[in-house]
Amino acid sequence: MLHKTRGIVLRTVKYGDTSVIVGIFTELFGLQSYIVNGVRSSKPKAAKGNLLQPGNILEMVVYHHEVKNLHRIAEFKLGYIYTSLHYNVVKNTIALYLIELLQKSLKQPEQHLDLYYFTENTLQLLDGSPTAVIANLPLFYTLKLAEFLGFRLNGHFSEYTPYLDLQEGTFTYLPPHHTDHLDPEYSELTDRLIQCSEVQQLAAVSMTKEKRRKLLYAYLDFLRLHMPDFTELHSPPILHEILDA
Repeated sequence: MLHKTRGIVLRTVKYGDTSVIVGIFTELFGLQSYIVNGVRSSKPKAAKGNLLQPGNILEMVVYHHEVKNLHRIAEFKLGYIYTSLHYNVVKNTIALYLIELLQKSLKQPEQHLDLYYFTENTLQLLDGSPTAVIANLPLFYTLKLAEFLGFRLNGHFSEYTPYLDLQEGTFTYLPPHHTDHLDPEYSELTDRLIQCSEVQQLAAVSMTKEKRRKLLYAYLDFLRLHMPDFTELHSPPILHEILDA
C-alpha cells in the first residue's frame, strides 16, 4: 500500500551496481529501510541520489508492508532545503552527531511522532541559527531524546537535591553509592539545560569546553545504563574538536 510520509535520512549504503539501501527515520513508521534503484548510474535521473544524504528531510511516497523489513520508495523530494547545514562545518558536525545518536537509539520500526517532529525541528533550527548559539545543542538533544524514549530525568536541582543519579534518573539529596552520578555543579548545568524550551535559550547556559565534553559523555552513559544494546558513538571526539567549546 502507498503512503505519504516525511522522513529524515540516517544512512545510505551502496547496493549492487546502481542502487542503495537507505535507513530513514520516518514520520509514520519510525525507523525503516528502503531500496532505491538507479541512483548510482550516469543517467540524469541518478542525480536524485544526491538527495539521500544523511540529515536530509524528505517528502516521500512509499510502499509499506508490515511483514517486510525492506521497502521501496515510489517518489521522494526534499521536504526542507538547508541553507547552511551542509556547508558550515560546525553545523554539519552537530547534525552528524544527532544522526548517529538516532541510529544507535532506534532499534525497532516503531512510530515515534514526538521524537520525529522534535528532530526535524531541531535540524531546521540548527540550519537557521547563528553558530555562536548552537554549542549546547548536542547536550540538549541528547537529554530530550532520552526523554522521548521514556528515560526522563525526574526532579530538579536544588539545595535539597544537588546530585543527579544517572542510574535512577533522578536528583537526590546525597550522592549515591556508585560512580554513575553528577556532582552539584554538573547537576545544576543539566537542570538548566532541561528547563530550556527552545534552542535560542541554550546560549544562556555558559560552560567551558571541558564541562561540555564531560556532560555529553555522562548523558551517553545515562543512555547506555538504560538501553543495554546502546553502543559507542564515533562522532563525539570529532564534535568536540570541531566545536572547540
